[in-house]
Amino acid sequence: MAAGTSHNAPNTSKLELARQELLVELEHLQLELHSLAEPTADEADTDAFEREKIWALITSLQRKLESVEHAIRLAQTGSYGICQSCREEIDPARLDILPHATLCLRCQRELERQSRRAHP
Repeated sequence: MAAGTSHNAPNTSKLELARQELLVELEHLQLELHSLAEPTADEADTDAFEREKIWALITSLQRKLESVEHAIRLAQTGSYGICQSCREEIDPARLDILPHATLCLRCQRELERQSRRAHP
């Protein structure tokens, strides 16, 4: 059995569920953003803050959706559950907690360390 194969079916369904939940949440936030009336001079600061908050949430959810969809594509090609950096199997417990993970914990930590060094 190939590395990661045993985890395809249950995690693919988790990924699909996560994808649907993200799409619903994104639609809700986009409707909320569109429902905000054009601010008057008195309301500008409050509405601007609310719009910025919603945009930040939308951006974050869109990134997560892209990550989930990428993991779904990996599952479709049989590469799900395999670290994209070191090619080792990702710990099943990590996939249970974070089904869209594409890096093992060691490689994820190394990526974060490198990112912190590049952007102090």
